[in-house]
Amino acid sequence: MFRLKMPKPVSKYYDVIVVGLGPAGLAAGLYSARYMLKTLIIGETVGGQLSLAGTVDDYPGFIEIQASDLVARFREHVEKHKADILIDRVENIRKTEDQEYFEVETRRGERYYARAVILAVGLKRRKLGAKGEDEYAGRGVSYCTVCDIPFFKGKKVAIVGGGNSGVTGAVHAIGYVEKLYLITRGDRFRAFPIYVNRLLSYKEKYPDKIEIIFNSTITEIGGKEQVEYAIVTNLKTGEKKKIDVEGVFVEIGNEPPTEFFKKIGLETDERGLIIVKPGGYTNIEGIFAAGDCAGGPYKYYFQQVLTSAAEGAAAADAAFKWIIGKGFKIIGLEERI
Repeated sequence: MFRLKMPKPVSKYYDVIVVGLGPAGLAAGLYSARYMLKTLIIGETVGGQLSLAGTVDDYPGFIEIQASDLVARFREHVEKHKADILIDRVENIRKTEDQEYFEVETRRGERYYARAVILAVGLKRRKLGAKGEDEYAGRGVSYCTVCDIPFFKGKKVAIVGGGNSGVTGAVHAIGYVEKLYLITRGDRFRAFPIYVNRLLSYKEKYPDKIEIIFNSTITEIGGKEQVEYAIVTNLKTGEKKKIDVEGVFVEIGNEPPTEFFKKIGLETDERGLIIVKPGGYTNIEGIFAAGDCAGGPYKYYFQQVLTSAAEGAAAADAAFKWIIGKGFKIIGLEERI
């Protein structure tokens, strides 16, 4: 995991505080700082979920780049424009008594203040809890089939998950792999019927290429330098089966920090994501949201580094225009004059 130790910011007051150090948060911080807004980005891991990935080959301008290198380039770009970075966790956000600033409180008990806040905290991907899962993350274990399946062309892989992400991931993977195991805990799929029907049509067309395993999960992942096998356990009988695979894709959903959002007073949708309007506007004036944590009826949901970065940039632009419209003094501009 790529981590960066940064000195604690000496300032307490900012124009914008960005919560989250993934692609959306770093892009929001970059654009905020380019607008000469004094910017603080707070997060626990530089790169967020991207830091867990291996090779990235779908970010424009880079035919192929290691995720850690892409994160480093993001960070360097942000640093060029003098945004502060703080490794910490935000626990609460509230208005000050005079309603002039948002007070952002961290786990370490520090408090920082800003006119606007951009939330880009992403999601926490659910893990299997299988033996070897963490050890082989980025070395055959992936949490995004759409992102990483091109690296497994002509190989044998397993996808775990019977919901929309698992089934659509399987449909996407079929054109790449030699053999696909789709494993789900239930005795039927939970995905939308249209996705299931497409998968079953491929299963009928390529019966030897696709194997569907119900009432099961992967309990162990192993190999040498890379994934070489997985142990599939039947949850009803306890029977174990070893399958030879070079990739394991975990598609069992994500978890937004919904309770954190509700504590702040943000409205969320049925998935627990922050409801946003175009530009990342939320129901609280001055708080914006971007990336995977943002949802609602106006959001086209596509979990990619590119789309998250774009949403972060858009939220920063919206925050800048909101601050200007309110007539607030811009701290960053005054410090640079």
